[in-house]
Amino acid sequence: MQVREAGEADLPAVCRLVRGLAEYEQLTHQLGWTDEELGELLFGADPVARVLLAELDSGQVAGLAIWYRTFSTFTAKTGIWVEDLFVPAEYRGMGAGTALLERLFELAGDGRVEWSVLNWNAPAIRFYESLGARPVDGWTVYRWVRGG
Repeated sequence: MQVREAGEADLPAVCRLVRGLAEYEQLTHQLGWTDEELGELLFGADPVARVLLAELDSGQVAGLAIWYRTFSTFTAKTGIWVEDLFVPAEYRGMGAGTALLERLFELAGDGRVEWSVLNWNAPAIRFYESLGARPVDGWTVYRWVRGG
């Protein structure tokens, strides 16, 4: 399993995987972008996030991680927020998720890697906990959407 940074030529695979994640999480109703819009945000002049792809030796894309840098004033260290991590069902158990997270840990250096997971997603929670990740006690995620 190889992990590499995605580029603009990978946009079709990235879009396919993000749509697959939305389907898995039962959130397709929240998708509100065109391929071109997502491509501009990820690969345009001022990218808002970066994308890692896990590939099989055959070159088949087996998963992705979309991430961006964070900062902690308490630790005075940068970290990584994983916005999306997804491995389609047919590639699970092949090491793609582990390889993606390991690369993110490398990129974070001595900073932390954080993400959220839906409470009902027991398979993902088991996977994360098998790697040593734990929920953050005492924190609740809030979201404010203007006009919504």
